[in-house]
Amino acid sequence: MSTLFAILILVLGGIALSVQSSINGRLGHTVGVIACAWLTFVIGFALTFLLFFFFEQSHAQTLFTAPKWQLMGAVFGVIYMVVVVFAVPRIGIAGMTVSVIAGQLMMSLLIDHFGWLNNSVIELDAKRYLAILLLLGAIVMIYLSNKYKESGKIKLAQKLQTN
Repeated sequence: MSTLFAILILVLGGIALSVQSSINGRLGHTVGVIACAWLTFVIGFALTFLLFFFFEQSHAQTLFTAPKWQLMGAVFGVIYMVVVVFAVPRIGIAGMTVSVIAGQLMMSLLIDHFGWLNNSVIELDAKRYLAILLLLGAIVMIYLSNKYKESGKIKLAQKLQTN
């Protein structure tokens, strides 16, 4: 697989995550966060079971023989889904996305810097610290934009009530 193809499918995956987050945020607001997450995982289970059953090649280890700490990724997936469904109706897709990316970047920089989880060590440098600051700035700007729009809507509603 070429690097360009990998980047393309990652961009498409990011698009899918934003659409999924928007839909799940609305559904979670309508039927409840846990019910929405449950539905996502039930459908995800059915689809991945079919993919696994028909397309997965055999590997040297199975889920039963893999190191137990590696199975924790599934727990983090559940946490991510529930948090996204909860947050989207409150801060919007852009706020959720930039916050998630900031969290991913900060944690990935720590993992790289310390070589956690059996990864190679890639030390923090000035460019990586700058990346953290820029993402934090993006979170602040989106938050302020949301607050500005909310305050404008509140003022308009108050004006309409007085007329």
